[in-house]
Amino acid sequence: MHQDAERCVRAVQSKDARFDGWFFTAVLTTRIYCRPSCPVAPPKVENMRFYPSAAAAQQAGFRACKRCRPDASPGSPLWNHRADSVAKAMRLIADGVVDREGVPGLAARLGYSVRQVERQLLAELGAGPLALARAQRAQTARLLIETTGLPMADVALAAGFASVRAFNETVRAVFAMSPTDLRMRRSAPSAAPGALSLRLPFRAPLCPDNLFGHLAATAVPGVEEWRDGAYRRTMRTPHGHAVVSLRPEPDHVACQLALTDLRDLSLAIARCRRMLDLDADPVAVDELLGSDPVLQPLVAKDPGRRVPGTVDAAEFAVRAVLGQQVSTAAARTHAARVVAAAGTPVEDHGLTHLFPTPEQLAELDPAVLAMPRARKTAFAALVRALASGALDLGVGADWAKARADLLALPGFGPWTVEVIAMRALGDPDAFIPGDLGVRLAARHLGLPDTPGALVERARAWRPWRAYAVQHLWATGDHEVNRLPA
Repeated sequence: MHQDAERCVRAVQSKDARFDGWFFTAVLTTRIYCRPSCPVAPPKVENMRFYPSAAAAQQAGFRACKRCRPDASPGSPLWNHRADSVAKAMRLIADGVVDREGVPGLAARLGYSVRQVERQLLAELGAGPLALARAQRAQTARLLIETTGLPMADVALAAGFASVRAFNETVRAVFAMSPTDLRMRRSAPSAAPGALSLRLPFRAPLCPDNLFGHLAATAVPGVEEWRDGAYRRTMRTPHGHAVVSLRPEPDHVACQLALTDLRDLSLAIARCRRMLDLDADPVAVDELLGSDPVLQPLVAKDPGRRVPGTVDAAEFAVRAVLGQQVSTAAARTHAARVVAAAGTPVEDHGLTHLFPTPEQLAELDPAVLAMPRARKTAFAALVRALASGALDLGVGADWAKARADLLALPGFGPWTVEVIAMRALGDPDAFIPGDLGVRLAARHLGLPDTPGALVERARAWRPWRAYAVQHLWATGDHEVNRLPA
């Protein structure tokens, strides 16, 4: 979009927040870059330059605006909803791969050479993988500076900088302020002892009912819970674990994070954003789905529905198998039994375990699985494939290959594969026409209720069929689409 200057100018002049994260506006006279909705008076058109990423603006010598804080805007919806190599690279960078494995590690995961990866990112984003990772480290540093009392040396290490000097230079270059000056300006909200309190921005509108209602209704005891108006869960991270609390607010999601290692902060935030689908473009989704006369009343009633995701794709795949052909309550019971038998214990108020890894599940006593033999076989095959690395469901996974690999496992049919594609892989076009709730809703709305006919009818909803499913589920008494009281 940044190449459509006329459209960008209109968005800046109207201060349209819908375009925050889609592009960034740099001002030649002030050498500052902003989000489109910046509250200051728009600059002259001839002084505007547009960049596809904050990293590209920073690399061009512009520093972040102190008013609109463009580095903290919602991310581009393209990276979570596209399946090409650039989108995979952006998801992997957000997951901290460059910081942990370097650019060669990123390239290896993508199956390209370092040179190819750098060329593709520069062509589309105006910045290479190191610059993009640097921009992410700067944002992480700012969060730590403004929400904790950590010494600056600890902040630098936690944000992923190789040295305090590099940390100081980057903060000054990106924010035109020293780390000490940034801390003096902080006005951080209160947090529980030992926790970081953050605001997760999103594009309006957002319908919290299906999002938090689903997460709460399917919560696995010991791993997840709904308490005092917030969804809480444990999360396994590269350097330890985290406990996160997420509460919907009118203009943001309030997030409290307790981490065993602060180096996992940016990764934990990225995973929470993916789980809540906060980088979606609800206007684009609602516009297309609302153009269907059957879905239009549903979209008008609850605009901004999101697709609930997960913080751990392997975890969700296991839970999908445990939930095959049983009720939500039964699926929770099966998962809770597995967690108690193989999960890693943690100490937190109400939360007791991390969900077990595939390696831990591979050693699980089959007697714990009170399921039919066919489902036990599917469970064992999935766990072996995940533990061996034969099945990749990570943020950089190839969606088509992952579907094919899942279908090749015993006990995996279209329903299980598409649910995993929707919730774990994040494919916005995943569709489950054979789901009982979807078929009942289709019948109620006068749509075809046979899978083949419904798939044909749903072609008009592409590429947002996963969002259409959320609306279909909401038409009946669907137990996982209501916000808990």
